[in-house]
Amino acid sequence: MTVILDGKKVSAEILAEIKAEVEKLDKKPGLTVVIAGENPASMTYVASKEKRGKELGYNSDVIRLPEDISQSELEKTIDELNQNPDINGILVQMPLPKHLDSDAIIEKICPEKDVDGFHPVNVGKLVTKTNPYAVACTPKGVIELLKRYDIDFAGQNVVIVGRSNIVGKPLAQLFMNLDATVTVAHSKTKNLPEVTRRADILVSAAGREKMITADMVKDGAIVVDVGINRNKEGKLVGDVDYENVKSKTSFITPVPGGVGPMTIAMLMQNTLEMYKKFGC
Repeated sequence: MTVILDGKKVSAEILAEIKAEVEKLDKKPGLTVVIAGENPASMTYVASKEKRGKELGYNSDVIRLPEDISQSELEKTIDELNQNPDINGILVQMPLPKHLDSDAIIEKICPEKDVDGFHPVNVGKLVTKTNPYAVACTPKGVIELLKRYDIDFAGQNVVIVGRSNIVGKPLAQLFMNLDATVTVAHSKTKNLPEVTRRADILVSAAGREKMITADMVKDGAIVVDVGINRNKEGKLVGDVDYENVKSKTSFITPVPGGVGPMTIAMLMQNTLEMYKKFGC
Protein backbone atom coordinates (compact mmCIF):
# COMPACT_ATOMS: atom_id res chain seq x y z
CA MET A 1 0.00 0.00 0.00
CA THR A 2 1.28 3.45 -0.90
CA VAL A 3 2.01 5.84 1.97
CA ILE A 4 1.42 9.53 1.32
CA LEU A 5 4.28 11.66 2.64
CA ASP A 6 2.19 14.33 4.33
CA GLY A 7 4.32 17.46 4.46
CA LYS A 8 1.46 19.53 5.80
CA LYS A 9 1.10 17.27 8.83
CA VAL A 10 4.84 16.91 9.47
CA SER A 11 5.52 20.63 9.08
CA ALA A 12 2.75 21.39 11.58
CA GLU A 13 4.43 19.05 14.07
CA ILE A 14 7.81 20.74 13.53
CA LEU A 15 6.35 24.22 13.88
CA ALA A 16 4.61 23.20 17.10
CA GLU A 17 7.95 21.94 18.45
CA ILE A 18 9.60 25.25 17.48
CA LYS A 19 6.83 27.32 19.07
CA ALA A 20 7.10 25.39 22.33
CA GLU A 21 10.84 26.05 22.42
CA VAL A 22 10.49 29.75 21.56
CA GLU A 23 7.93 30.24 24.36
CA LYS A 24 10.65 29.33 26.86
CA LEU A 25 13.13 31.92 25.56
CA ASP A 26 13.66 35.26 27.28
CA LYS A 27 14.58 36.93 23.99
CA LYS A 28 12.83 36.03 20.74
CA PRO A 29 14.63 35.10 17.51
CA GLY A 30 14.68 37.83 14.87
CA LEU A 31 13.94 37.07 11.21
CA THR A 32 13.95 39.73 8.49
CA VAL A 33 12.91 39.13 4.90
CA VAL A 34 13.97 41.63 2.25
CA ILE A 35 11.98 41.95 -0.97
CA ALA A 36 12.68 44.27 -3.89
CA GLY A 37 9.86 45.00 -6.30
CA GLU A 38 6.32 43.65 -6.44
CA ASN A 39 6.53 40.21 -8.04
CA PRO A 40 3.11 38.74 -7.09
CA ALA A 41 4.40 35.24 -6.30
CA SER A 42 7.27 36.64 -4.24
CA MET A 43 4.93 38.93 -2.33
CA THR A 44 2.72 35.95 -1.46
CA TYR A 45 5.69 33.90 -0.27
CA VAL A 46 7.03 36.78 1.81
CA ALA A 47 3.68 37.42 3.48
CA SER A 48 3.45 33.72 4.36
CA LYS A 49 6.92 33.73 5.91
CA GLU A 50 6.19 36.86 7.94
CA LYS A 51 2.90 35.44 9.20
CA ARG A 52 4.43 32.09 10.15
CA GLY A 53 7.28 33.76 12.02
CA LYS A 54 4.90 35.90 14.06
CA GLU A 55 2.76 32.84 14.87
CA LEU A 56 5.85 31.19 16.35
CA GLY A 57 6.66 34.22 18.48
CA TYR A 58 9.59 35.45 16.36
CA ASN A 59 10.37 39.11 15.87
CA SER A 60 9.47 38.69 12.21
CA ASP A 61 9.35 41.54 9.74
CA VAL A 62 9.67 42.42 6.07
CA ILE A 63 11.67 45.21 4.44
CA ARG A 64 9.93 46.13 1.18
CA LEU A 65 12.14 47.98 -1.29
CA PRO A 66 11.30 49.55 -4.66
CA GLU A 67 11.81 47.71 -7.95
CA ASP A 68 14.45 50.24 -9.06
CA ILE A 69 16.62 50.07 -5.95
CA SER A 70 20.33 50.17 -6.74
CA GLN A 71 22.81 47.44 -5.97
CA SER A 72 24.63 49.67 -3.48
CA GLU A 73 21.41 50.63 -1.67
CA LEU A 74 20.37 47.00 -1.31
CA GLU A 75 23.82 46.04 -0.08
CA LYS A 76 23.68 48.88 2.46
CA THR A 77 20.38 47.47 3.78
CA ILE A 78 21.97 44.05 4.19
CA ASP A 79 25.00 45.55 5.95
CA GLU A 80 22.69 47.17 8.48
CA LEU A 81 20.92 43.87 9.13
CA ASN A 82 24.26 42.06 9.44
CA GLN A 83 25.28 44.49 12.16
CA ASN A 84 21.97 44.34 14.05
CA PRO A 85 22.35 41.92 17.01
CA ASP A 86 18.57 41.49 17.22
CA ILE A 87 18.42 39.95 13.74
CA ASN A 88 19.37 36.26 13.68
CA GLY A 89 18.19 35.41 10.18
CA ILE A 90 18.28 37.39 6.92
CA LEU A 91 16.51 36.23 3.78
CA VAL A 92 16.53 38.11 0.48
CA GLN A 93 13.56 36.95 -1.59
CA MET A 94 14.47 35.70 -5.05
CA PRO A 95 14.20 36.44 -7.89
CA LEU A 96 15.54 39.96 -7.62
CA PRO A 97 14.90 42.58 -10.31
CA LYS A 98 17.06 41.84 -13.35
CA HIS A 99 19.40 44.83 -12.91
CA LEU A 100 20.64 43.47 -9.56
CA ASP A 101 23.48 40.97 -9.07
CA SER A 102 21.86 38.15 -7.06
CA ASP A 103 25.13 36.32 -6.39
CA ALA A 104 26.74 39.43 -4.94
CA ILE A 105 23.70 40.03 -2.73
CA ILE A 106 23.79 36.46 -1.39
CA GLU A 107 27.50 36.80 -0.63
CA LYS A 108 26.83 40.08 1.19
CA ILE A 109 24.70 38.31 3.82
CA CYS A 110 26.67 37.25 6.89
CA PRO A 111 26.99 33.42 6.68
CA GLU A 112 25.89 33.14 10.30
CA LYS A 113 22.61 34.88 9.40
CA ASP A 114 22.08 33.23 6.01
CA VAL A 115 18.89 31.29 6.82
CA ASP A 116 18.46 30.32 3.16
CA GLY A 117 21.76 28.42 3.22
CA PHE A 118 22.84 29.91 -0.11
CA HIS A 119 26.04 31.71 0.94
CA PRO A 120 29.20 30.11 -0.54
CA VAL A 121 30.52 29.53 2.99
CA ASN A 122 27.46 27.48 3.90
CA VAL A 123 27.50 25.63 0.58
CA GLY A 124 31.18 24.82 1.09
CA LYS A 125 30.57 23.62 4.63
CA LEU A 126 27.80 21.34 3.34
CA VAL A 127 30.09 19.83 0.70
CA THR A 128 32.92 19.25 3.19
CA LYS A 129 30.61 18.04 5.99
CA THR A 130 31.87 20.76 8.35
CA ASN A 131 28.57 21.85 9.91
CA PRO A 132 27.08 24.59 7.73
CA TYR A 133 25.37 27.36 9.67
CA ALA A 134 22.26 26.64 7.61
CA VAL A 135 21.22 24.21 4.88
CA ALA A 136 18.98 25.30 1.99
CA CYS A 137 15.40 25.00 3.19
CA THR A 138 13.78 22.89 0.45
CA PRO A 139 16.50 20.19 0.36
CA LYS A 140 16.59 20.13 4.15
CA GLY A 141 12.81 19.78 4.14
CA VAL A 142 12.95 16.78 1.81
CA ILE A 143 15.40 14.99 4.09
CA GLU A 144 13.46 15.84 7.25
CA LEU A 145 10.17 14.66 5.72
CA LEU A 146 11.68 11.30 4.75
CA LYS A 147 13.31 10.92 8.17
CA ARG A 148 9.99 11.47 9.91
CA TYR A 149 8.68 8.44 8.03
CA ASP A 150 11.69 6.38 9.19
CA ILE A 151 13.13 6.05 5.69
CA ASP A 152 16.76 4.92 5.69
CA PHE A 153 19.16 6.46 3.17
CA ALA A 154 22.30 4.33 3.54
CA GLY A 155 23.00 2.38 0.37
CA GLN A 156 19.89 3.60 -1.40
CA ASN A 157 20.08 4.53 -5.08
CA VAL A 158 18.85 8.13 -5.28
CA VAL A 159 18.11 9.86 -8.57
CA ILE A 160 17.49 13.62 -8.54
CA VAL A 161 16.08 15.20 -11.68
CA GLY A 162 17.24 18.82 -11.63
CA ARG A 163 20.59 20.40 -10.84
CA SER A 164 19.75 23.86 -9.51
CA ASN A 165 21.80 25.54 -6.81
CA ILE A 166 18.62 25.88 -4.74
CA VAL A 167 17.45 22.25 -4.75
CA GLY A 168 19.24 19.68 -6.90
CA LYS A 169 22.86 20.27 -5.94
CA PRO A 170 22.46 20.73 -2.16
CA LEU A 171 19.99 17.83 -2.00
CA ALA A 172 22.47 15.57 -3.77
CA GLN A 173 25.09 16.53 -1.21
CA LEU A 174 22.75 15.89 1.72
CA PHE A 175 21.93 12.41 0.41
CA MET A 176 25.63 11.66 -0.12
CA ASN A 177 26.40 12.82 3.41
CA LEU A 178 23.81 10.27 4.57
CA ASP A 179 25.55 7.43 2.65
CA ALA A 180 23.19 7.21 -0.32
CA THR A 181 24.44 6.61 -3.87
CA VAL A 182 23.35 9.63 -5.89
CA THR A 183 22.77 10.31 -9.57
CA VAL A 184 21.85 13.82 -10.70
CA ALA A 185 19.95 13.90 -13.99
CA HIS A 186 19.11 16.99 -16.04
CA SER A 187 18.08 18.29 -19.45
CA LYS A 188 21.15 16.78 -21.15
CA THR A 189 20.78 13.32 -19.59
CA LYS A 190 20.48 10.58 -22.20
CA ASN A 191 17.65 8.07 -21.84
CA LEU A 192 16.19 9.65 -18.71
CA PRO A 193 13.56 6.91 -18.12
CA GLU A 194 16.30 4.30 -17.91
CA VAL A 195 18.11 6.40 -15.31
CA THR A 196 15.03 7.11 -13.18
CA ARG A 197 13.95 3.45 -13.18
CA ARG A 198 17.10 2.63 -11.21
CA ALA A 199 16.03 4.85 -8.34
CA ASP A 200 15.04 3.55 -4.93
CA ILE A 201 14.35 7.22 -4.11
CA LEU A 202 13.37 9.43 -7.04
CA VAL A 203 13.25 13.21 -6.56
CA SER A 204 11.99 15.51 -9.29
CA ALA A 205 12.90 19.19 -9.09
CA ALA A 206 12.79 20.13 -12.75
CA GLY A 207 9.71 22.36 -12.91
CA ARG A 208 7.94 20.54 -15.75
CA GLU A 209 4.35 19.39 -15.33
CA LYS A 210 3.86 15.59 -15.42
CA MET A 211 7.35 14.93 -16.77
CA ILE A 212 7.73 11.89 -14.47
CA THR A 213 5.39 9.25 -15.83
CA ALA A 214 4.58 5.75 -14.57
CA ASP A 215 6.99 4.05 -16.99
CA MET A 216 9.87 6.05 -15.44
CA VAL A 217 9.34 4.69 -11.92
CA LYS A 218 10.25 1.24 -10.68
CA ASP A 219 7.84 -0.69 -8.49
CA GLY A 220 8.16 0.18 -4.81
CA ALA A 221 10.16 3.38 -5.34
CA ILE A 222 9.92 6.38 -3.03
CA VAL A 223 8.93 9.43 -5.10
CA VAL A 224 9.43 13.01 -3.92
CA ASP A 225 7.96 15.77 -6.06
CA VAL A 226 9.56 19.18 -5.53
CA GLY A 227 8.03 20.68 -8.67
CA ILE A 228 5.59 23.59 -8.49
CA ASN A 229 3.71 24.27 -11.73
CA ARG A 230 0.39 25.75 -12.81
CA ASN A 231 -1.62 23.64 -15.23
CA LYS A 232 -4.01 25.00 -17.89
CA GLU A 233 -6.80 25.25 -15.33
CA GLY A 234 -4.57 27.25 -12.98
CA LYS A 235 -4.28 24.38 -10.51
CA LEU A 236 -1.04 23.82 -8.63
CA VAL A 237 0.62 20.59 -9.78
CA GLY A 238 4.03 18.96 -9.51
CA ASP A 239 6.49 17.32 -11.89
CA VAL A 240 5.06 13.85 -11.28
CA ASP A 241 2.00 12.38 -13.01
CA TYR A 242 0.66 11.71 -9.53
CA GLU A 243 -2.50 9.72 -10.24
CA ASN A 244 -0.75 7.28 -12.57
CA VAL A 245 2.51 7.01 -10.63
CA LYS A 246 1.09 6.69 -7.10
CA SER A 247 0.10 3.02 -7.33
CA LYS A 248 3.66 1.99 -8.23
CA THR A 249 5.28 3.64 -5.22
CA SER A 250 5.86 2.73 -1.58
CA PHE A 251 5.90 6.42 -0.56
CA ILE A 252 4.99 9.55 -2.52
CA THR A 253 4.56 13.28 -1.86
CA PRO A 254 1.46 15.12 -3.08
CA VAL A 255 1.47 18.57 -4.66
CA PRO A 256 0.37 20.69 -2.92
CA GLY A 257 0.87 19.49 0.65
CA GLY A 258 4.15 17.64 0.31
CA VAL A 259 7.51 19.39 0.15
CA GLY A 260 6.10 22.95 0.04
CA PRO A 261 5.03 23.21 3.70
CA MET A 262 8.35 21.68 4.76
CA THR A 263 10.30 24.54 3.16
CA ILE A 264 8.85 27.23 5.42
CA ALA A 265 9.16 24.93 8.45
CA MET A 266 12.89 24.54 7.71
CA LEU A 267 13.29 28.31 7.33
CA MET A 268 11.86 28.71 10.82
CA GLN A 269 14.04 25.90 12.13
CA ASN A 270 17.16 27.47 10.59
CA THR A 271 16.32 30.79 12.25
CA LEU A 272 15.98 29.19 15.66
CA GLU A 273 19.21 27.23 15.22
CA MET A 274 21.11 30.39 14.30
CA TYR A 275 19.64 32.19 17.29
CA LYS A 276 20.86 29.42 19.58
CA LYS A 277 24.33 29.33 18.00
CA PHE A 278 25.03 33.04 17.65
CA GLY A 279 22.28 35.23 19.08
CA CYS A 280 21.53 34.27 22.65
